[in-house]
Amino acid sequence: MSNMHWADVTAGKIIRERRALDGGEKELYTCASGITPSGTVHIGNFREIISVDLVVRALRDLGKNVRFIYSWDDYDVFRKVPLNMPQPEMLTKYLRFPITMVPDPWGRDTSYARHHEVDIETMLPVMGIHPEFLYQADRYRDCFYADYIKIALENKDKLKDILNYYRDDEHKIQGVWWPVSVFCSECEKDTTEIDGWDGDWGLSYHCTSCGKSETVDIRHAPGVKLPWRVDWPMRWAHEHTDFEPAGKDHHSQGGSFDTSRLVSKQIYDWEAPVTFRYDFIGIKGNAGKMSSSSGRVITIEDLLRVYTPEVSRFLFAGTRPNTEFTISFDLDVIKIYEDYDRTERIALGLVDVKNEDEYKYERRIWELSQPDSEDIRVIDSHVKAGRPPIQVPFRHLCNLMQIHDGDIEATLKQICEYTSHGELEKWRENYFRARLERAWYWVNECAPEDFQFRLRKEKAAEIEPCVMALKEQVIEHLDEFADDKACSTAIYAAAESAGVDPKALFKAAYQALIGKDQGPRLANFLRTIGKKRLLELL
Repeated sequence: MSNMHWADVTAGKIIRERRALDGGEKELYTCASGITPSGTVHIGNFREIISVDLVVRALRDLGKNVRFIYSWDDYDVFRKVPLNMPQPEMLTKYLRFPITMVPDPWGRDTSYARHHEVDIETMLPVMGIHPEFLYQADRYRDCFYADYIKIALENKDKLKDILNYYRDDEHKIQGVWWPVSVFCSECEKDTTEIDGWDGDWGLSYHCTSCGKSETVDIRHAPGVKLPWRVDWPMRWAHEHTDFEPAGKDHHSQGGSFDTSRLVSKQIYDWEAPVTFRYDFIGIKGNAGKMSSSSGRVITIEDLLRVYTPEVSRFLFAGTRPNTEFTISFDLDVIKIYEDYDRTERIALGLVDVKNEDEYKYERRIWELSQPDSEDIRVIDSHVKAGRPPIQVPFRHLCNLMQIHDGDIEATLKQICEYTSHGELEKWRENYFRARLERAWYWVNECAPEDFQFRLRKEKAAEIEPCVMALKEQVIEHLDEFADDKACSTAIYAAAESAGVDPKALFKAAYQALIGKDQGPRLANFLRTIGKKRLLELL
């Protein structure tokens, strides 16, 4: 196993390739990501954001200065109303407008685009991601890119050839083509056609919707914009972008990245950034990739209801970007928490591994999974002081929360009883609070019905005689059992003394305690509930 994480490999590649281009070390590396907020920003989009964040961290760990920019392409056209949006009739009236000028159907923010931007900007810090946000609507409306637009107009024939380079004859651009589009100054729609350019700053157009016709100065006209495959590489050149990944649709042979690479170099004299392809993310139980327009999406907020920030990051840090995977909300959740906990134990040197490479690889995944690098220092210091973090399996946390009917304080108190000194240090208490909140949410909203239970509030109307044998021979002596195995042996002995099959005893016990035929493993369940409460129930 290689001890190099893919983020570190990418960071090394960026340094080598940009050093070769510049003839020396760069003072600042720019890593970029971005999206059009035309609908709900989902975890498929988030894969790009966190992929860049992981590479940014890898570069910084090498002592490099890094600028992490996230571009909101909020001056794109509002082409389609996603299925999961409120007030679809109202939104339909704004088709062909720039999305930054579409009203917020929730009434919370200044625009439809801003609503989706705020949703992400408030969640990213929770995940430990802190990019510099760039708003393309503001930039275009301030005529920030006027010089670049003029360069595109000066090279319109060359741009046309570049865009046609990878296309077959059926899909080549035919006839007169302009490397700009215009939002009409009268009706705000992009339903315009370019009539001419004066070779300097004057651009003429007419609108097919409202009939507006005018000549504008592109240095002062807020509605003039470059098309996607020219705009993207133009911004690489302007921002001096060194790294930006893209989805496999953009990275298909002859796709938008290949075309943009040519535009960037031949028109704007900037070598395209180092990149890699990331794959799609699915939702467990659903076919195909997620899509904002279909309304079938999982958001970062949805993810964080079930997974803590570090486990959420672990899902991505522990998976190569070019690997497709699904986000699970079923019983796989338990295994994912177990996988994270195992990685943490390896990273902290609490378990033996096959070799040093495995340790280094798991350690790196764990480091990149932490939202705050300060958490790494705190945990390492506690391990060094002989106080490694307490781990309680997520499955057991779910059972504890159900036993205590969602009471986090009571559950924390019981967890404290597992520690040698009967209390949790504040840093680990916060860790458990986060997990307990998610355990309770998952049990109630995502877990299969046979995983869910509630302890009876009062004694059952009828209790089988074999349960009374369980009470006398096991429950009244719970404090005497050293572990679950000893308790389990006593349970089987109680069934034998009562003259019933053990399965019958289990069923009767679960009925008496939770009103169901089955539940968590009985020995551990009884020891977790505790003698005092069990006697009250029986």
